[in-house]
Amino acid sequence: MRAASALLRKDILLELRSRESVPAMALFALTAFVIFHFGLDRSSLAGSLAAGVLWVTLLLAGVLGINRLFVAEREQGGLDGFLLAPVDRVALLVAKALALLAFLAAVELVAVPAFALLLLGPPVWPALPQLIAVLVLADVGIAVVGTLVSALSVQTAARDLIGPLISLPLMIPLLIAATGATTPLLLAGGAAPLPLRWMAILGLYDAVFALLAYAVFDFLVED
Repeated sequence: MRAASALLRKDILLELRSRESVPAMALFALTAFVIFHFGLDRSSLAGSLAAGVLWVTLLLAGVLGINRLFVAEREQGGLDGFLLAPVDRVALLVAKALALLAFLAAVELVAVPAFALLLLGPPVWPALPQLIAVLVLADVGIAVVGTLVSALSVQTAARDLIGPLISLPLMIPLLIAATGATTPLLLAGGAAPLPLRWMAILGLYDAVFALLAYAVFDFLVED
């Protein structure tokens, strides 16, 4: 955990200095909401349509962060240095997943209020605790899958193309579950109870891909 903490601190400091990932992700989300606002030609959204717009935008914004996750290590030789160090390779997986999770949380602090202001019909604030629970579970899945895909795609010359082509199909179950869990919270007549079935699916998705990432991460970074 000491190695993972050091790597996470390095990634956070690097992002604070360079501002390459989070501002681009946030700007993409805001731009997408503006496009949906004018493109759908509707004054407000509710229910499944509102949930779908929210999660498609957040997922695509997350892909921008996924593409940049291992670029610094690849271009500056940090990955080779880590492989030579006598530390567990899982420390890099944990650090990168937590860094991506932090980036997603920072983006959502901007994106969710903008979504509520530009597109949402019913007020989201009464259901905010339940929405935060859905965001946390979905963000964990995006972070784990994104780290796994980024470690794979950074080894290729076409990483900006390979990353989305692999990550987006893998996240379709997460998108369905997150949209299903969010839909009752954004109903025009007021928020309905949080559907535990979709929350359980999100938790299962997170657990399966966390175990898969733990099993194969060593081979990805070494090969």
